[in-house]
Amino acid sequence: MKHRGRHRRRRRGRALRALLAGTALALTAAATMISASQATDTDDPGALQPLTASADTAALRLTEEPVPREWLDRLSSEMGRPVGVTTVLADSDSSLRQAQDCPTADQRALPVAPAATRAYCFGVADTAGLRPGAVTTSGDADDDGHWGAHRVILSGWSENAGAPDGRDLARVAVVDADEHRYAWALLAVPADGGRDYRALGSPVSGMVWYQDKLLVTAGPGDDRVLYVYDVDRIQRATVDGPSVGRVPGGWSAAGARYVLPAVASYRAPAGADAPRPGGISLDRSTAPDSLVAHGAAAEDGDGPTRLWRYAFSDDPARAGLLDTDSLLRAAPAEVYETELGDVHGVLAYRSGWYLARAGGAPDERGTLWRQDADGARPTRCEADETLRCWSGPAASLSLWQETGEVWAQSGRTLFAFPLASVDRSPD
Repeated sequence: MKHRGRHRRRRRGRALRALLAGTALALTAAATMISASQATDTDDPGALQPLTASADTAALRLTEEPVPREWLDRLSSEMGRPVGVTTVLADSDSSLRQAQDCPTADQRALPVAPAATRAYCFGVADTAGLRPGAVTTSGDADDDGHWGAHRVILSGWSENAGAPDGRDLARVAVVDADEHRYAWALLAVPADGGRDYRALGSPVSGMVWYQDKLLVTAGPGDDRVLYVYDVDRIQRATVDGPSVGRVPGGWSAAGARYVLPAVASYRAPAGADAPRPGGISLDRSTAPDSLVAHGAAAEDGDGPTRLWRYAFSDDPARAGLLDTDSLLRAAPAEVYETELGDVHGVLAYRSGWYLARAGGAPDERGTLWRQDADGARPTRCEADETLRCWSGPAASLSLWQETGEVWAQSGRTLFAFPLASVDRSPD
């Protein structure tokens, strides 16, 4: 499929077909239990504080480093003609379960508030040894919510098993949002001049699919902070095995059927203040559209946390890439600081920044805040007005603007809720 750039299709006005019967999910009694120790997080972070000093903004500048075109062409000539998302969906061999058929542990991953209106889970066997990460959708990719004829969810995961250097293997489940079927694609980086590729070592804490590009956060062991993938340049793996890259008889992707080789990356300046995005998301309410990020959580979980955004390029020749100067340097358009610590997910829309905080313990629920220049407001649990009603393990947030739904991933569970339900949360 050729990328459509700024030439969007007209909205077709079709009603979004429900992924689950009914308009809301009944959470299990276990999922609504909140202990007294979980109901004590009442610190008000106050208003966002803008950071405008050059010392604050200079550290967040990124330098774009494209992968040489000849490397990508050489890889394609060796592996075969690239394919797109539609081909991967047609080759889907696994299915999601609807929420009512998921194990109790997966149902417990759903938030108490805001209540999920759609949810399903990945199979236990299919995700054994994998750690869940970020989520993005075709609602990010195109403003009509479709990629070709499909509505698509991309779910990021990582693992250590089989990585030759002991680092994470990053992979993406390409999910048909209507048929609930998916296939795996390995995230890779071209190597040896395009004669081979290596696995991307990253826990995939953030992903944004914008136009024909997929931007993915890199782990702390990498000297890049973002990698860029082209969803129209997906390669087929030809050998089913644990290795990654060129192997006797063909190409292997650690068991995945497809490989996404990076087409570019973004490097941050060296230094203690260099940004390490913990999560990213797309904001379509700005002009131009922008990539928002939060700083990776400190080891002690304490704040403050930096929030910032980069504008996307409006040059059709640079579809899906950040806006840069003539030296391919991207400067932040806005930088803020929040007193909230342990932030694990960020979303920005209009004047509001929505920040997800993890629970203090693996089985503890987190909190969800809306913060802006005037103050902050938490989502409250309707039953007892406490704050810890967000899904503790959930991190990444992604707004499907066409429908007004926010998608998140918690453990093996994918779920969605209306953004408006956060704004309606009682004070």
